[in-house]
Amino acid sequence: MRIRVLLVGVLFVCLLASGCGAGAPKGVTQGGAQGPQPVPGGQSSVLEPLSPAVTVTVGMKQVVSDAGVLIGMAKGYYKDLGIEIKPVQFNSGQEMINALAAGQLDVGCTVTAAGLFNAMLRGIPIKIVADKGCNVPGKGYYRLCIRPDLVDKIKDFKDLKGRKLAVVATASLDEIALDRCLNAGGFSTKEANVEVIRAFPDMLVAMANKSIDGAMVIEPFVTQGMAKGILDPWKDPSEYDPHAQTALLVYGPSITGRPEVADRFMVAYIRSLRDYNDAFFKDKGKDEVISILAEWSVVKDKALYEKMFPVGLNPNGYVREKGMELDLAWYKDRGLLKGDLGLKDVLDNQYVDRALKVLGEYR
Repeated sequence: MRIRVLLVGVLFVCLLASGCGAGAPKGVTQGGAQGPQPVPGGQSSVLEPLSPAVTVTVGMKQVVSDAGVLIGMAKGYYKDLGIEIKPVQFNSGQEMINALAAGQLDVGCTVTAAGLFNAMLRGIPIKIVADKGCNVPGKGYYRLCIRPDLVDKIKDFKDLKGRKLAVVATASLDEIALDRCLNAGGFSTKEANVEVIRAFPDMLVAMANKSIDGAMVIEPFVTQGMAKGILDPWKDPSEYDPHAQTALLVYGPSITGRPEVADRFMVAYIRSLRDYNDAFFKDKGKDEVISILAEWSVVKDKALYEKMFPVGLNPNGYVREKGMELDLAWYKDRGLLKGDLGLKDVLDNQYVDRALKVLGEYR
């Protein structure tokens, strides 16, 4: 009996202990393996797969910034830990928030929005737990773009005054990003001519027919618009919104109530982020990752991945806390929050913390 207790204790310590290496994870075969899975990078720690396997529902649009889920699905990282991923599509962020609150959805791939924070203020136990997208300095994948014929006229931020600029939504990431761009010119969206165009392809059409002067555009539409001569990428977001946290991974109460599932999901998620970073920033395994994303995401053209500004995905999982604080302050200043909310109320790093104890830090 004492020997059995000792063995259980040793397994628990191995699960939580920091590894000795921090190398990027290697791929595993799709379909999963039987028994405990070795953690990549030379560590001795192991994670027992959940048995029986559990299904985790993930709300996402299968865009490139969902790579942390898509790569793990393709390479079997989730399955190796006893998790079956069930993707669920939503027409709006609010629908996703409602499903998370109701326990119909475990994980959400979303962006900052007033609806998300107001749900938290209503006592719904939703938490931001990891990064799902940020701009890489000099390679912003989400940015203000202008018409090419206006490049000689709109040279600086102050030249945006009076221009007709489009966003896909107000009171969300899109308006925040545009507002910070305008702030650099000494004014805000309150004084600007802002139009809401709900779809990025429609923004390209609007710029092509010159009904708008510019828009907040995301990849792959930035690259597609450049190739067609419809838009100019203008200034890099690092000049006007350097702390931006453009997309978020959110846990709902149906997974936070199952920490053994939440922790394993995060380990598989961060392994996938590391494969993405190896591919696009170290040129390691790039062909494989591009093939996965071309198959599993909505961007099917492999050639586009060589041209697009790459989405930033933190290989150590954490969100940009400064960016989150700035977003909360923006919502408060605009009177869009129905109460007081601080960073500690919206962000929960415990899952990333524990995943890094297993995986080690990415260098």
